[in-house]
Amino acid sequence: MDRAEALLSAPGSARRLLGIAGPPGAGKSTLAARLVDELAARHGRQPPLVGQAPMDGFHLPNAELRRRGLAGRKGAPETFDAAGYAALLATLRADHPGEVAAPSFSRVLDEPVAGAHVIGPSVRLVLCEGNYLLLDTGDWARVRACCHEVWYLSADADRTRPRLLARHRSGGRTPDEARAWVESNDLVNGRLVARTAARADHLVDLAPVDLAPGDAAPGDLDSDLA
Repeated sequence: MDRAEALLSAPGSARRLLGIAGPPGAGKSTLAARLVDELAARHGRQPPLVGQAPMDGFHLPNAELRRRGLAGRKGAPETFDAAGYAALLATLRADHPGEVAAPSFSRVLDEPVAGAHVIGPSVRLVLCEGNYLLLDTGDWARVRACCHEVWYLSADADRTRPRLLARHRSGGRTPDEARAWVESNDLVNGRLVARTAARADHLVDLAPVDLAPGDAAPGDLDSDLA
């Protein structure tokens, strides 16, 4: 919390971008929401000083994934519009004087939703959470370069697996389908993400205040444990 407060309260008028990276199911959305609430409790909500620009809003649409033959890899780095995300963060870092709209992701629709987050000129700190913020390949390297600081949220497979299973069950998969997807896709992606942890500025572990599987409401935008 103190590190986020330092970024928000840094001298000068420039907007700061704080990244929160980590494997699927680590609790990145939970941490981002907690920071928004705690900073708002200190500084007030109007005008907003903290905004969000999550990576998950840049999932490629399902139709495009099918066209590219990537539907079975949804959630892997190549199934996101990394260039589009980097462009958005560059605009935010440049302190765009007007409102900037950022997309989100609906677990109900299983699709990105345009304009779910509106970042106005009063926002001094933008929380950018997602799996691949610390990747150093392709357009993902541009994403990391836009963030003033990136935290890595640690969580091993024993902790994330139950959350991921609950997520996919709530999305309509059978127990066997959920288990197959988690083992062959989510945890594979998680191992790739774990190899990027050394590039983080700060390591975070939410274990003492964790949410149990199923606590998050699966119908909300960005509501479950990302």
